[in-house]
Amino acid sequence: MNDLENIVKQRIAILGSTGSIGVSTLDVIARHSDRFEVFALSASTQIDLMLQQCVQFKPVFAVMASEPHGRALEQKCQALNLTTRVLWGAPAITMIASHEQVDAVMAAIVGAAGLASCLGAARAGKRLLLANKEALVVGGDYFMQAVKQGGAKLLPIDSEHSAVFQSLPDDAASWARQIDKIILTASGGPFRQRDPLTLRDVTPEQACAHPNWVMGRKISVDSATMMNKALEVIEARFLFDVAPDQIEVVIHPQSVIHSMVQYKDNSVVAQLGTPDMKVPIAYGLSWPDRIASGAAALNFRSMADMTFESLDSNGHEQRFPGLKLAWSVLKAPSGTTAVLNAANEVAVAAFLDRQIRFDQIHVVNLETLETVATASPQSLEDLLALDALSRDVAHRMVRRVGV
Repeated sequence: MNDLENIVKQRIAILGSTGSIGVSTLDVIARHSDRFEVFALSASTQIDLMLQQCVQFKPVFAVMASEPHGRALEQKCQALNLTTRVLWGAPAITMIASHEQVDAVMAAIVGAAGLASCLGAARAGKRLLLANKEALVVGGDYFMQAVKQGGAKLLPIDSEHSAVFQSLPDDAASWARQIDKIILTASGGPFRQRDPLTLRDVTPEQACAHPNWVMGRKISVDSATMMNKALEVIEARFLFDVAPDQIEVVIHPQSVIHSMVQYKDNSVVAQLGTPDMKVPIAYGLSWPDRIASGAAALNFRSMADMTFESLDSNGHEQRFPGLKLAWSVLKAPSGTTAVLNAANEVAVAAFLDRQIRFDQIHVVNLETLETVATASPQSLEDLLALDALSRDVAHRMVRRVGV
């Protein structure tokens, strides 16, 4: 009997299977059918792609966000005599995330909508592959408490946080006494060298054209404003239990070094790789082992020079005013991070719908933070109520400043 025959397949639930992270996860799983099998998939609106995934991977469950999309998928699955059971709605998504037969959950639903299912997976003690940074940004200490109480293994999938995780000692208990700071790298997005005074004229198409990464529209806009990096600072604070002032951001346009850890002896450990999300996905699926990801290898002979830029140089503070909000909200009551996330989701959606200008995304975020009074949420209901209130305020700000 060879070693492969001794491997018990991990049963995977992928939340957000039709998004870029979900598709890449399925690509990695398809390369390792001896190690993984798809137990459940969820998606929002992409019925045809979900149907293709059901045909290929034959999950036990497929869940759509709404009943109309769920019933439409159900009819298509029945027409093909698929055995996959089709469900719909948020409770069904949480159900598959916490199902007793699931070993690992890829949490790739974009935005605060993924919080409840992430909590379900955490409380059920799953291996939780967290690509949904908003679960930590919104949930904060409350979410981390659920991870601890449920005995879940939380593995970051964001390239930056995966890089930090790979650069840390194996013993989490020793992190605090060894680490000086965490250094998150940022590409600078499509407007790194653009005159800040011209950002008011940016179109959604320009903002979504990232120079290095292929991503969804919302996260592409976040990269263009560098709000994604603000959210990642918040995420790092909770993931690695460090003080906000121990987190630094540096612009690295080539996106080769994905992030670094500086130790107290001033040595720096970094993780390098091509800008392909299949690398952190494969690491999360196989941890503590490593498996082939399907990503291209770095070619050091042809690789461009690696450069770095400070955020307080070259006009970056004017280009990316929202980044510093991360440290501000981390020093405010814990619910403030949820307010920032809600405001930003509303503002980005309004920009993509051409209701506000690109430079007004920061205006909506800042004015929502200044308007909503926060306290420390004590339950999921508190978090959802704060999220809803913040969205209402942000919508009012959009109407007030809109073009």
